[in-house]
Amino acid sequence: MAPSLNKLPWYWQIGLFLLLAVAGVYIFYVYYAAPAQAEMTARRQELVSLRVDISKGQATARQLPQFRARVAELSARLDSLKPILPEQKDVADLLRRLQAMAVQSHLTINGFKPEPTVTKALHVEWPISLQIDGSFNNLALFFDRISKFPRIIDVSDVTIKAKAKQDADSTITASCKATTFVLLEKPAAPAPARPGAPAARPTPGKKTK
Repeated sequence: MAPSLNKLPWYWQIGLFLLLAVAGVYIFYVYYAAPAQAEMTARRQELVSLRVDISKGQATARQLPQFRARVAELSARLDSLKPILPEQKDVADLLRRLQAMAVQSHLTINGFKPEPTVTKALHVEWPISLQIDGSFNNLALFFDRISKFPRIIDVSDVTIKAKAKQDADSTITASCKATTFVLLEKPAAPAPARPGAPAARPTPGKKTK
């Protein structure tokens, strides 16, 4: 038969009571208080994070009218630049305009040869070779008209030769390259690999990692 607590000395009874009380407090803290405190700390951190996100969202909302005004401004600037850097090339239209500027400058275009285009990240360079007949002063006037033309046209590779038989309006022949630029509507994306296509083989002489 187990000994009765009442038969133990009073100091043993108090010690045993204190030991049971400490054990109960420890068990309560480990299994109930500590997890609750950890969860409360996590909730507080989450609340702080949410408040920061709300503050950022409110700041962004206050700046939204400015963003919309900026977008409208950029759209207007893009519309104003489209005549300078059009989205589609038009050989016939550019030929007519160059021919008109040449006639106004008392020049004759004997050759008009589009060359292969060069694709960049946002635009395409479109060079055209020209063969011109006229005088030096009229040629300078023609280049001046091109520089004032609304559409961007870059003139390069200019070669001028004096004619053996000259008259008042025809003393030289000249060749040059007139390069205009076409805006790409969307940057070209790499073509996706076809399903089942074999993987690219490594280049000979190169080690693959």
